[in-house]
Amino acid sequence: MKLNRHQKILELINLYPINTQEELLLKLREEGYVVTQSTVSRDIKSLRLQKALSKDGKYHYIAPDVKSTEMKSSFAGILSSSLISAEAAANLVVVKTYSGMASAACAAIDSMEFEGVVGSLAGDDTIFIACKGNEDAKEFVIKLNKFL
Repeated sequence: MKLNRHQKILELINLYPINTQEELLLKLREEGYVVTQSTVSRDIKSLRLQKALSKDGKYHYIAPDVKSTEMKSSFAGILSSSLISAEAAANLVVVKTYSGMASAACAAIDSMEFEGVVGSLAGDDTIFIACKGNEDAKEFVIKLNKFL
C-alpha cells in the first residue's frame, strides 16, 4: 500500500503544482487514499521531495533527480520486492508482479530510464513494456532478471 501511495504522490506532483502538505493530503484523499497529515509528512521525507520555484513565482513539490545513485538504489529495491517474472515476446516485455505492485514497479522502471525502452503500461499485477526492437527486449529481460 505504501509503494502505491508513493507512486500516486509522484504522479500527483507531476500533474499538479502542489505547494503544501495540505494540498497533497487533499489530492490523495480525492484519489481514495485514507491518510493523515503526519503520513503525508513522512511520505514527503521518504520520497525526498523538494520544493522548486515555478514560473508563477510559487514553490511546489518536485521529485529529486532520479539519476542520483541513492534514488536508483531505491528504485532497485522497489523492483526486487515486487517482480515475479519477465518474459520477452518480440519487442514487448511482459512483467509479472505481486498483486497491486505493478504501478510502483512500472514507475521505477520508467524512472531508471533503461536503454531501449520506449514506453510502459501497468495494470494491477502485469506490466507491458515496449522496446525499440526484439534484441532490446531480450537485453531488458536480462537486466530485469537481476532484480528477481
